[in-house]
Amino acid sequence: MNFIIFFSVFTIVFAFQTLIIKKRLINKLDFNYKTKKYLSLILYITFFGVLIYPMARYYPLVPNWLYLLLSLPIGVIFLTFIITLLHEIISFGFSKTSFKKNRREFFKKGLDIGAISVVIATNAKAIDNARDIELEVVDVKINNLTQPYSIVQLSDIHIGGLIDKEFINSLVKKVNILNPDVIVITGDLVDTKLAFAKAALDELKNLNSKFGTYFIVGNHEYFHGVKPIIDYVNSLGIKTLENENVYIGPKDNGFYLCGVYDRFGNRYGAYKPDINKALENTNTHPTVLLAHQPKFIEEIENTVGIDLILCGHTHGGQIFPFNFLVKLQQPYVRGLNTHNEFTQVYVNKGTGFWGPPMRLGASSEITFLKLSS
Repeated sequence: MNFIIFFSVFTIVFAFQTLIIKKRLINKLDFNYKTKKYLSLILYITFFGVLIYPMARYYPLVPNWLYLLLSLPIGVIFLTFIITLLHEIISFGFSKTSFKKNRREFFKKGLDIGAISVVIATNAKAIDNARDIELEVVDVKINNLTQPYSIVQLSDIHIGGLIDKEFINSLVKKVNILNPDVIVITGDLVDTKLAFAKAALDELKNLNSKFGTYFIVGNHEYFHGVKPIIDYVNSLGIKTLENENVYIGPKDNGFYLCGVYDRFGNRYGAYKPDINKALENTNTHPTVLLAHQPKFIEEIENTVGIDLILCGHTHGGQIFPFNFLVKLQQPYVRGLNTHNEFTQVYVNKGTGFWGPPMRLGASSEITFLKLSS
């Protein structure tokens, strides 16, 4: 039932965007009929790819080259829709000028050619951006921390589809070069049926750090069987923090690492976040909390005693200008933020991607956090 509702809303949203692109961009282009006919055909094929994508996403039985072709249309239509709106605004401005007809037609022709060029260039750039994972080095000052520590944060890897065994193998090698004290994975690690994810997950056994690797679930784990995923991740030597904490470092010179279930558990009816349980007996040392969604901070009555919260979920918006929509739902979208005098919040932009292998204005990242007093 949930998939039917999701697919219905998904289809309506992209059908609307496709209609606007057709009516307000392609039909109004100052091109010949044959060219507009071909552009319309490309648009219809792209929309068809959008309709097929959800089935390929959650039942990844298609080869990667085909999955790539099916995943791109979501991003292509979204970006083309945004450019269509900009084209509409600029066209309206031209229509209100006092230019003579022939000059207005000249500008209109240039605007139309420019719009199609921007569509091609922007989508190509977004696809190219998704190929690289940037290293974000972040210095974080924490009160009463008696010695420095390094934490590598991964988030929103979304194993499934193009995020496969080879991707994780390469990621593990990049992380191990950093030689961190601790590795944390802040949710949305798995985004397909566990059976399809095991080969990629197995690569995580090769992660190396001084004090181990820790994981919390994100909202997407609930869609694919949260308990089996937790059990399998634990079997890899990775500790899932389930409303609990562990002490990191030597006696009296370390910090507490805490983790909560995702707030989606409140809707799911199980595996609900419990901040009080996660923070039990942590008031003697600095505390770092793992919480998948930045919005969870709004559910914490008092953040005294929580020095740093590490989050993901937002993907930094992934494709500009989607970050503005994310900001309507989440208090923080990316980077290091000062929440109040007691607590800082760092939001990882995502190490993988969801949906199309596209990034625009929000790179994939591995975060290297350098904690010091």
